[in-house]
Amino acid sequence: MRVVLVGAGGMGKAWLATILADPAVELAGVVDLDLAVARAALAEAGVPDVPVGTDTVELARAAGADAVVNVTVPVAHHPVTTAALFAGYPVLGEKPVAPTVAQALSLVAASQVSGLPFVVSQSRRYNPHVEAFREQVRALGTPGSLSTEFFKAPRFGGFREEMAQPLLVDMAIHQFDLARFLLEADPVSVYCESFNPPWSWYAGDASAAAMFEMSGGARYTFTGSWCAPGLETSWNGAWRLSGAAGSATWDGDHDPVAEGATEGSGTAAGTDPGEGIAGSLAAFTRFLADGTPLWGEVHDNVLSLAMVEAAVESVATGARVRLDDVLDRAHARAVADEQREDVLAVLKGWGSVRAALSR
Repeated sequence: MRVVLVGAGGMGKAWLATILADPAVELAGVVDLDLAVARAALAEAGVPDVPVGTDTVELARAAGADAVVNVTVPVAHHPVTTAALFAGYPVLGEKPVAPTVAQALSLVAASQVSGLPFVVSQSRRYNPHVEAFREQVRALGTPGSLSTEFFKAPRFGGFREEMAQPLLVDMAIHQFDLARFLLEADPVSVYCESFNPPWSWYAGDASAAAMFEMSGGARYTFTGSWCAPGLETSWNGAWRLSGAAGSATWDGDHDPVAEGATEGSGTAAGTDPGEGIAGSLAAFTRFLADGTPLWGEVHDNVLSLAMVEAAVESVATGARVRLDDVLDRAHARAVADEQREDVLAVLKGWGSVRAALSR
């Protein structure tokens, strides 16, 4: 599969290395608004002769690409992905699907109109420990509660340290998405509070606590901070599941542990999902080749972003927020903002956002 990579910054370089390491994928070109950045990334990777350009569709056509990998900054996710889909290219993109749920719904409709897949790389799902933990969750019967503790102290510099909600908006979507994956359930409502400790080096709230009601009745709680030096958790967080038949824990880096699960549970079944973004890329390639099911297709991924948007709204209002209300408001905004008549017709045809996303 010949792919054009869009974005040659920090994450772009990580994806560049991943693409070059995958024998099923060939790098057809690199797009960046700054051609010098694209050329420097290619030179550093040892492939200086790969074509570069500033326009995704133009370079993809010239290079004979089969698909696009969109690793641009979030604000560019919607325009770049939309242009690629309507030019005939399947897209694999970085999280978040878009900066807002409204734009994410537009991309759902664009995927439907174009008839081409848009897949979001929720790369934390591609982890054999996660697979094993999910098997334990299943073996422990009806889940009552799932919790994540996430405590790190990174000093990024740049835009993250200036964001109003750096932890919730830039990081928590990984844990929120994993909660949906592990519980095999979707969010119903959330109450969330955020704050900034007095020693924080972030301008916005670097700490937060949220409780989600999930379909089926389980509760998912997230507690975390990005300015918590000492005894830091894994980047995946530290997890605990309480089920009808026992409990399971996962420290985020090693094998999960269960007590009360049936014998032999906790072993991931089926094919090794691969690791991180390499797993995302391999799954995308298999999906395009033979239709092998994969995680992160845009219809499914929207609810993970909606969890973030609902949590931020709860912080702002001090109230419990229903996810259906978030989806309904986002749908109205998507209809109001949509510029393509074909996409607009699909959006207007949705009787229920939840039903549209369940396709």
